[in-house]
Amino acid sequence: MAKNIVIITGASSGIGMEFALQIDAHLRKTDEIWLIARNRQKLKTLAGGLRNNTRVLAMDITVDAQIDRLRDMLREEHCRVRMLVNSAGYGMIGDVAELRLQEQTGMVRLNCEALTAVTRCCLPFMSRGARILQMASSASFVAQPGFAVYAATKSYVDSFSLALREELKEREIYVTSICPGPVDTPFFDIAERHGSTLSVKKLTLVTPEQVVEKALRDACLKRPRSVCSWPIQAFGVLCKVLPHPWITSVIRALKG
Repeated sequence: MAKNIVIITGASSGIGMEFALQIDAHLRKTDEIWLIARNRQKLKTLAGGLRNNTRVLAMDITVDAQIDRLRDMLREEHCRVRMLVNSAGYGMIGDVAELRLQEQTGMVRLNCEALTAVTRCCLPFMSRGARILQMASSASFVAQPGFAVYAATKSYVDSFSLALREELKEREIYVTSICPGPVDTPFFDIAERHGSTLSVKKLTLVTPEQVVEKALRDACLKRPRSVCSWPIQAFGVLCKVLPHPWITSVIRALKG
């Protein structure tokens, strides 16, 4: 008999942790929640407070061997992935010429390559009615001077998610791209190591609880995107109607 599971990457903190808490509280017909992140102790602490059976997988999903390990576990334990939440990722604020190369290529590996690898790994184990939630960002709406690589990686996530959704339509597997604005998480502890974000962005700050609650609701309703808060929704509309070169020049001027 197949084991019904939920997989959450980046589960040790922030939005990933909040996904674990809310899914644990509301989702039924789930045999296990698999929590993935590099920090085993944080995962064990989180798992200790959940009511569902959990599996702690301390792994670095940017390493191919770890993806192979995940695939082997899914196959050997006859798993059916009911929901995949790809929440692992990070961003660094600063100009491309100023940030360390490893910090920038690391964003691409984790935000894009690892997300793609985990998704592809899980697809053979998903069936009708399954959900995939991909953590993009409102930074994907337009190029972001001073946040260039991060915004580009999130544009990839959003585009990938929308295309994948179309590819999986006949299988009735639904993909939702999550595009919040700034969220009150430890994200900025890393992101602002070399620079600070626009103060106006922090005026639109929302909580992880708000983002996750809306994302789960939108995924349940089979929506292609989940955008939390009306200011970010309005920003998304502006990015569709205003010329992008004008928007990027305004962003750059405000940072300058």
